[in-house]
Amino acid sequence: MITIRDILTNAKKRLIHSDTAALDAQVLLCHVLQVERVHLFAHDDDTLTAEQVTQFDALLKRRITGEPIAYILGKQGFYDLTFNVTSDVLIPRPETELLLEDALRLMASQPDCVAVDIGTGSGALAVTFQKHMPNSTVYAVDLSEDALAIANTNCQNNKVDVTLLQGNLAQPLIERGIQAHLVMANLPYIRSDVMPELAVTQHEPHMALDGGADGLDFIRELFNQLPAICYEGAWILLEIGADQGDALQALVRDQFDLPCDILQDYAELDRIGRFQMA
Repeated sequence: MITIRDILTNAKKRLIHSDTAALDAQVLLCHVLQVERVHLFAHDDDTLTAEQVTQFDALLKRRITGEPIAYILGKQGFYDLTFNVTSDVLIPRPETELLLEDALRLMASQPDCVAVDIGTGSGALAVTFQKHMPNSTVYAVDLSEDALAIANTNCQNNKVDVTLLQGNLAQPLIERGIQAHLVMANLPYIRSDVMPELAVTQHEPHMALDGGADGLDFIRELFNQLPAICYEGAWILLEIGADQGDALQALVRDQFDLPCDILQDYAELDRIGRFQMA
């Protein structure tokens, strides 16, 4: 018979390409057994059924290929909520929580604001914002029907009222005459030439990652649309790459003649661009 300790020890050896091999194995086994991690340590002599071993091995093989844990489990935590994720959407990341936190701070004095999330993917930003600002009106836009289907599920699961719209960037909002006090966007920002070099591109959707020659193509396109969807004084929050702060500030200055703040992430790298429309 195989014990919890045995299967975890073996799995760690097989996950030779993972920097978090022990944690990966524990999370996958917790999923199979439907227990918390503390259970594994307190009951490491417990034996597993043949069915449990088979289920775990199937998940482990997916992780060995490099597939992200979130896709294997079909869920990912973001801020204080849990989101369904598939390979049709990017996996929500802690860095994006910084954008959310700043959005909540900026709109704290305007609880009935109109907020939009451009390129919503799983809906993480839109759903979490509306959950914490229940009197707000929130629109979430994405070009992908498959992504919007995931976002719709996450709206239902988290019991929020977010209007989902399909289309290119802000175009669906322009067509409906919608204006916002807050625009949030985590658009593709990876340079096309470095896409093949990055592990993230092996499993996550390319259309949500590839930002063109300098990674800023979609931001430029959105900038052309912003005047049509922004109230006077609207705040714009954009997630960017770690080396794009200066370029974004130049774009904002050239397009709008406005200053742009660059917020850094936990690694002290440029991550969020913030400016206010005149």
